[in-house]
Parts: sequence; structure tokens; C-alpha cells
Amino acid sequence: MNDREEFLNWVYTSLAQAERAMFDGDAGPRREIWSREEPVTVLGAWRTASNRQELVEVFDVLASSFSNCTAYALELISWDVRGDLAYTLGYERVTTTMDGRQREFSLRATQVYRRELDGWKVVHRHADATTSP
Repeated sequence: MNDREEFLNWVYTSLAQAERAMFDGDAGPRREIWSREEPVTVLGAWRTASNRQELVEVFDVLASSFSNCTAYALELISWDVRGDLAYTLGYERVTTTMDGRQREFSLRATQVYRRELDGWKVVHRHADATTSP
């Protein structure tokens, strides 16, 4: 498996599982796939963070608002790997309970990744809700 195939496999397994867990109310898997090395940043649809401590707090607050994720799909539009850096651009389609109400929504998400000693880690996320499919 080459670098690109290895990265894409990680995205569709570890990353996708962590995102689904987040939308099911469990921030733990998402925290694990994020780098512990600064800088890390989130410009989120609902919250932002500019360091690891803020990131953990944001993930915990977000996870507490979600439960019962019945669907999560990642639709990549673009992605690439260059050395120890990679990015993805795409849509996340989610069906979950948010603040006690069943919701179905799409997020546009761009993420940047760094290959570290223990594998790929997310270092930046920019996501926003979209009304288009």
C-alpha cells in the first residue's frame, strides 16, 4: 500500500469511526485522532479552538449535545498527501440527536493532517453547516 492508499484507508476507518462516535456523544475517539503537538486549530460550525486544551474542551461540549447517531457518511471531494502532510475536503452527512431533537444535516469540512510517529493525526479542521446537498 502506498502513502496515499494508506492515508485514505485511515480516513475511511479510524477518522470516520471517530467522527461517528462524536455524533453519538463520545468525544474520546476524536481526541485520539487529533495531534497532541501544537499547533492544532478548529474553526467549527458551532465552536472554535486555537490550542490542544481548547480543542479538548470544545470536543467535550459538542459531544455532550449529541446522541443516537444513526448515520454518518464522508463524501470526499478532494484529498492529497505530500510527505508528512495531507488534507481532505468534503461533506459529512449526519443523522443524529442534537440537544434532544432528531437532526439531519451536512457539514462542509476541510481538514489538515500531519504524519506523526504513531500515524496520521488531525491538526486543523474548518467546518460549517450547509443547506445544499
